[in-house]
Order: sequence, then C-alpha cells, then structure tokens
Amino acid sequence: MIRRGYLMLLTGLMAGLLLAGVLSRAYGSTGGASSIGRPERVDLVFLLTSEKEGWANAVKPLFEQYFYRKYGVRLNLVLYVTGSHETVNLMLSGSVKPDVWSPASSIWIPYFDKKWRETHGNVSIVGDWYPVALSPLVLVGWSDIIEKYNVRGFSDLYRLARSGVDFKYGHPDPLLSNGGVMALMMEFCEAANKTPDQLTIDDVRDPRVLEIVKTIESKAVYYGKSTGFFGAWAVDAGPQAITFFAVYENVALSYAAKARAKWEVGLKAVYPQLGVLYSDHPVVMIEADWVDDWKRLAARELLLFLLRPDIQQLAQQYGFRPVNPLVPLDESVFNEGNGVLREIKSKALKPPSGEVLEALFEIWTEVKNPGV
Repeated sequence: MIRRGYLMLLTGLMAGLLLAGVLSRAYGSTGGASSIGRPERVDLVFLLTSEKEGWANAVKPLFEQYFYRKYGVRLNLVLYVTGSHETVNLMLSGSVKPDVWSPASSIWIPYFDKKWRETHGNVSIVGDWYPVALSPLVLVGWSDIIEKYNVRGFSDLYRLARSGVDFKYGHPDPLLSNGGVMALMMEFCEAANKTPDQLTIDDVRDPRVLEIVKTIESKAVYYGKSTGFFGAWAVDAGPQAITFFAVYENVALSYAAKARAKWEVGLKAVYPQLGVLYSDHPVVMIEADWVDDWKRLAARELLLFLLRPDIQQLAQQYGFRPVNPLVPLDESVFNEGNGVLREIKSKALKPPSGEVLEALFEIWTEVKNPGV
C-alpha cells in the first residue's frame, strides 16, 4: 500500500475538518446570527489540469449541491482546464487568478513558488496543499520484450542502447506536458543514481549524466503533447512502431487489454526500482488578496469533499489511485491482467527543487533527439 503522504493527509484532514467546523458554525445555513455576511453566490475558480477534467466534471454538481445544503449559498465551481506548465504561466502573467489550484504533480509547486517570489518581493501565495489522487509515472512496454531484456527502469534503456538492441522510445515533450517533465526527471535521476529531491543543478549538467540521458533520448521517435497519445498509438501501430514509452499508469490501464486483443501481446507497466514519481494531483490553497473568506472556506471544503470516500471511489473510475487510506483499491481495475500492479512496492519519490526543475527545462534542447 502506498504510504507516502498518509500522515500528512490525516493531519491535514483533521486540521481542515476543524477549520471547516468553526466556519460552518459561524456561517452555516442554520442559526440566527450565522446569516450575517453570507453572500448569495460564490464563484470558486478552480485551475486544474486536463487529466482530471472527467473526474472534476463529475464532481462539480455534487459539490455545488453539497455546499448549498451546508451553507445556504449558491456556489459555482468554475473549472479552468489546461496543462500543468500553462497553469503556472497563466498565474505568473495574471491572466488567471485562481482561488484553488491543482497541477498534475506537486513537482510544480516549488517551481511556481520560486517564479512567483522572483517577481513579487519574495512573497508567496502558496498555502496548504494535499494530494487528492495518485497516478504514478511508469515505463510501459510490450510484456514479452520487458521480460526478455529484464527491463526494470529507465537505466535499462541505456543498457539496451549501449548493447546495440534496436528499440523505439517515446514520451511527451516536457515543455508541453507534465508527463514529459516527469519522464525526463526520471531519466536524469536514474543516470545520476539520485532521487529527485537529491538531484542538484550540477548533476543535471554532469557530462556523464548527460551522456546517459542523451543515449536514452537518441532512441526517441516521437515527443507528443500528452501521455494518452502513446497508448493509442501502441494499440494502433503495434510493437514495430513503439517499444517503450513513459506515461501515467492510467494509460497502461486504458490500453493494455486493447493491445493484447489486437497484437496477442499486452502492454505492461514498469515501476522503476529507484522509486516512483507520482502525479499526485495536489489541491493547493491560494493565499492571495483576491481570495476572500468565503472563497477560502469553499476551497477547503472542496479539498475535503475530494477526499471523501465516495468521491475517491469515483476517481478510480477515471484511473486514479485513491489517497484516502480508508478507501480500498478497486482490484477489478488495478491488477496485472490490466498491465499494472495492485501493490506498488517501489518507494514514492519526493519532488525536486524549483531550481532543478528550471535547469531541466533549460537542458532539454541539448539532450533531446534533434531528429524528432
């Protein structure tokens, strides 16, 4: 069972419940003086990433109804959906002023915080945050090839390339996709034999590390905009088109059976032995001057709502693992027959610093396959 964040999650739940309880008594839909200062409507701007859109659309009417029943206030959950990197750019430019933010991965939080502080007098607007769903980045390949060459991580791609094994590799462009950033991060981590939180800018620029990453990337045949493309491409074009690709676990879930039906061999997810970098979908409280008390209350209620067992169960229908330890994993979804593991034994990795993430963006053009 995944243990990362459980202590933080439980502590945060308790703190959030206490806060919500206090505010509920002050502003709740029952009680004499509680109606003072209560608005007729609250528009809560939720800036989030596209892989959560289906789940968020399902949650939206449920949460709006819940909030009205509890507070007697009409809430409009405004979903602003885009990519993780773009969410950062939109906030930095002031184009979007969210009340609550959810990038695909917590690796974006220190990066955004660093960039925001640089232009706002070292003042942060990043408040409390907690993950609400888990989708690990995995290396997916055809099961027969994975077993033949004993592929257990990204460093094995370097081993195969150096030994002359012909294969085709792919992952999303890190300048366009969170999945691409995570894939590149894992390549550098395995090359340096360090976890993301241990990685330094010097590691990213180390000639030995660069040679390993360049060799892996030399086998790339395509850099897409999203992880889902690679699963569909593998099913459509087969093993001759793409051998390995770095994507979210839910992509393997979505396409493993389809691949087996068409090509008589399935897709299999590899969870790197160094550790697993999770797309943990944090919900981040924004502590800015445009977030008033009611928006702040609604944002915390949204977080608690997303962590409810029934809503966490709903997330599994969209390929996400629950973070609430009270919610059992749906073993009809997460099993080896679907190309994934029920229990992930690799340790969960912590995100890198904002400086290291920025260094990866800068070095990308140097290590990518120039012919792609």
